[in-house]
Amino acid sequence: MSQKNQPAVADALNLLLADSFALYLKTKNYHWHVQGPRFRDLHLLFDEQAAQIFATTDLIAERVRKNGAATLRSIGDVGRRTSIKDDDAEKVDAEAMIRALADDNKTLLGQLKDVKAAAEADGDIATSGLVDGWADETQQRIWFLEATLGY
Repeated sequence: MSQKNQPAVADALNLLLADSFALYLKTKNYHWHVQGPRFRDLHLLFDEQAAQIFATTDLIAERVRKNGAATLRSIGDVGRRTSIKDDDAEKVDAEAMIRALADDNKTLLGQLKDVKAAAEADGDIATSGLVDGWADETQQRIWFLEATLGY
């Protein structure tokens, strides 16, 4: 069922995949290193969100392949394509973690909109439909993170 005439969809999906992996690793980083009075709640929230993000990666990669293209092959490939910035700081305040993840999920939501537009332009209704669910999950993560900050 390869649709080899849809490179725009595959390209948009590969960018989404790179951002998804980068956001997954950043969320796990924060899960592992969060400290403070809200440790338990944030530790569990970050782990739940990381698992949700990771669960989409195989589906995204399979959509790339179904569109007749190659997908990401390495961490280096992810690094070259992602727009999500790493956070290698030794110590990050819990509030800063939450803000960063909310902002990064908004970046991911923008990528999802790009994939949706490319899919609809190419008549790829399967990809377009999948993006709707991923966008809803991303919006929910943003909502939870912003509610944790009190706005």
